Amino acid sequence: MPINPDLQGRVYPPAEVYDVAREKIREFAHAVKAVHPAHFDVDAAQSLGYADLVAPPSFAIIVAQRADAQLIADPESGIDFSRVVHAEQRFTHHRPIVAGDRLTAELHVDQVRAMGGGAMITTRAEIAAESGEKVATTTSSILVRGEGQ
Repeated sequence: MPINPDLQGRVYPPAEVYDVAREKIREFAHAVKAVHPAHFDVDAAQSLGYADLVAPPSFAIIVAQRADAQLIADPESGIDFSRVVHAEQRFTHHRPIVAGDRLTAELHVDQVRAMGGGAMITTRAEIAAESGEKVATTTSSILVRGEGQ
């Protein structure tokens, strides 16, 4: 099944709430080798003016990928995940992510561009706090390889 070009412009509703917990921040920081004390020690984070532990900037990918999963699982998309190559990822932070945040992400399909037998799909996840405050915007491009590629 080819990639559905009508995906462009589609908006998927916010995925379920993601609760940002201290241990999740610590585990992620260890995994990405982020060493700043504000990722591990509450006092260090608070001394910098934050309410709690601060997540490394790339932590937003966890929330964004939950939104991306809706697109991948959409039977109308035509996406075979075994043929996906991640091409690009960008983050725009409106404020830091901290422990205690309750976040959701609304996914926008900004572009679907045919490339040979496949397609390049660019999405944007708008991550917000439970209050509606914008927290981060992630932009991702994936290449879905066509048959024989």
